Amino acid sequence: MTALDEAPAVQREDVQVHNPADGRIVGTVPDESTEAVVAKIAALRAAQPEWEALGPKGRREWLLKFQDWIFDNTDRLTDVLQSETSKPRADASIEAPMVADLLKYWSGNAEKFLADEHPTPHSPLGKVKRLTTLFRPYPVVGVITPWNFPLAMPGLDVIPALAAGAAVLLKPSEVTPLSAVELARGWEEIGAPPIFAVATGRAETGAALVNHVDYVQFTGSTKTGKLVAMACASRLVPYSLELGGKDPAIVLADADLDRAANGITFGGLFNSGQVCVSIERVYVEAPVYDEFVAKLASNVHELRQGADDRGFKFDQGGLATEAQRDLVKRHVDEAIAAGARALTGGKPTGVGTFFEPTVLVDVDHSMSCIREETFGPTIPVIKVADEAEAIRLANDSTFGLSASVWTGDKERGDRIARQLDAGAVNINDALVNLFSYALPHGGWKESGVGSRWGGAYGVRKYCRTQAITTPRMPTQKKELIWFPYSPPKFKFAIGVMRAAAARGVLRRLGLGK
Repeated sequence: MTALDEAPAVQREDVQVHNPADGRIVGTVPDESTEAVVAKIAALRAAQPEWEALGPKGRREWLLKFQDWIFDNTDRLTDVLQSETSKPRADASIEAPMVADLLKYWSGNAEKFLADEHPTPHSPLGKVKRLTTLFRPYPVVGVITPWNFPLAMPGLDVIPALAAGAAVLLKPSEVTPLSAVELARGWEEIGAPPIFAVATGRAETGAALVNHVDYVQFTGSTKTGKLVAMACASRLVPYSLELGGKDPAIVLADADLDRAANGITFGGLFNSGQVCVSIERVYVEAPVYDEFVAKLASNVHELRQGADDRGFKFDQGGLATEAQRDLVKRHVDEAIAAGARALTGGKPTGVGTFFEPTVLVDVDHSMSCIREETFGPTIPVIKVADEAEAIRLANDSTFGLSASVWTGDKERGDRIARQLDAGAVNINDALVNLFSYALPHGGWKESGVGSRWGGAYGVRKYCRTQAITTPRMPTQKKELIWFPYSPPKFKFAIGVMRAAAARGVLRRLGLGK
């Protein structure tokens, strides 16, 4: 039994999906049992060898057909996504094109990324063999995604795993499963091989996936991620985790303050702050603190918040759940009770799960809005004396997903970036690393284990490496060191090893120093 098995069993009732803006039910999905998940994994495992045998070129054709389907169904996908998230149309409209872009990138590069490698032998002795490293996919990859990007998140991980030749079982969040169901419907509609499936449900469904697939990619909370890690470790199954974040931004006195204020407004409040790499802490050098804070508060105050339709009327939507809204409220209330001030926003709107976009000042590092992940529309700002204090406070966190540095001196920005404990640092920008698939995206400390993307690594992570040695020369009946041992032959073999590895002529000849 693993840690995930210990969750209490839940009654098998369908999962109701609600629109956060008004609470209405927009769909239902089954709460799939362990038996149902195991059956899906068995079917995927049976179909996977044929998918692998297609090779990168053959798989590319299906992935590009899927891309066509994504483009042809973009409006419907965006409608469904909006219905289960209450995102503004602008935010919702980004996800389908991003999935299409990922399909192009991974299908177009998989052949190169998965090509056999022939490393150079480490020693002249090794030149008698041709060395080959090849990449063979895990049969069934399990992907568990959160509720903040119900279409893009599956795209981030399902697509490279398929490109690698694996079969994939996707378990979306029970809060926003409808977009994932649409993806599975699209895969089936194009007539693709049955190597991609979706399992919907609650905790038991996710536990069943973790306990039966060959590789787990999990994105979610640090608490649940640790349970996933323990369950995988008990089975010696590899995993990759992207977990919580509390991303800092450092604004230096030489920064373009207009760009910094605009970028931090976007980086902190895109998708109502519900992004793994949302800016959740801002450290500003004292000489420009007042001016920066005034610009930031003005930007945030002007944001339009409400329930969007197909128009682009609003910048901010609701939070995914009432529990998330209440967490944001707790962080703000605790900060204000401890002496912080909300320059704008600071409370729920009273409608659905909406919470006003908020700028907090007079905060310190003891407050929950600085110590804990908020995942909501708040931007706490702290005044610092200099860059050294900014770096020290930025690193004073259990999390380390990403960060940003805002400065007029790119060399200074690069120097500071190299001192930050984060998996990614953007200089004079926010969130942009999420659109750079050639770079790895992963967290340090309690923000995760492993990474996604990173060029070839992003598809190879879903593969097992295999080493093959092939003779370059005609083989003999026996090698020098095979049985029965012969002192002269052994002495000759060790002499050759010494000659190839030792420093200095005397050591190579075995004559001393």
